[in-house]
Amino acid sequence: MMDVKIIFMEEIAMERQQTVLDQICIMYDSFFDQEKKIASYIMQNHKEVVDMTIGELAKESGTSVATISRFCKKCNVDGFHHLKISLAKEIVESNHDVKVSNDISRGDIEQSLKNILANKTEELKQTVSMIDYKELDQILDAIQKANLVQLVAVGNTIPVAIDGAYKFSEIGIKAVSGTIWETQLAFAMSLKKGDVMISISNSGESKQVCKITEEAKRNGALTIGITNNPASTLGGIVDYHIQTATREKLFLNEFCFSRVSAMTVMEILYLFLTVGQKKSYDHLSHCENLMADEKL
Repeated sequence: MMDVKIIFMEEIAMERQQTVLDQICIMYDSFFDQEKKIASYIMQNHKEVVDMTIGELAKESGTSVATISRFCKKCNVDGFHHLKISLAKEIVESNHDVKVSNDISRGDIEQSLKNILANKTEELKQTVSMIDYKELDQILDAIQKANLVQLVAVGNTIPVAIDGAYKFSEIGIKAVSGTIWETQLAFAMSLKKGDVMISISNSGESKQVCKITEEAKRNGALTIGITNNPASTLGGIVDYHIQTATREKLFLNEFCFSRVSAMTVMEILYLFLTVGQKKSYDHLSHCENLMADEKL
């Protein structure tokens, strides 16, 4: 394993990139059954994989060398050796003083909490590292100047959209959201130039969200997408695409959804639009004062 680590250490000062584990989590549902076997084995045993040959991984995952080679190409790595270097990079960057795995068990709640924290922390680090600073500044400017902001989501991402609409409204930015996609679509038809739509979809493949976003864009609204997939349909539609990271696949083999990253992006937008902005702060203070009596 040392030769792999040496190669990585020469690149340690480079800007953080999306890790291979993030890529596997993102692409998991698009893999064929045999590729999913490889993905699942790597996610659960990535430290051990660094010391394996391609033949050993094929045997342990119940697949073939050829399938692993195709799997590596799908994950945008140049072969199995590069895959191991990428995994080693993540191991070197992790905290070696803390024993962390992907296990969650009520039989060991203390260690399970550490495992969850470590993976959620990495999820947020990766999300922040993938934000384009120049584009973020343009997004903030558009939201701040918008006549109206509509936040769109269906299913599990609805709470993110509703929270975002509430936060923006508190600081004086007219923002709306909803829980029924047909209502969201109808409202999107009223958007025009000067308005902004923020569309949230973990996969970026929700037909409803894509249809709503296309309608808003057709009417001249500026569109922003928040997804976990760099090559998603929604990402190709919007004017600005913010990509999030998720590690949920490391814990749940069959389901992959995490609102933590998307909520963090919303929090980032909110803080930039509030901190140091007297108008926003004054509006927020007045709003909180009006609600204060109801909190007693």
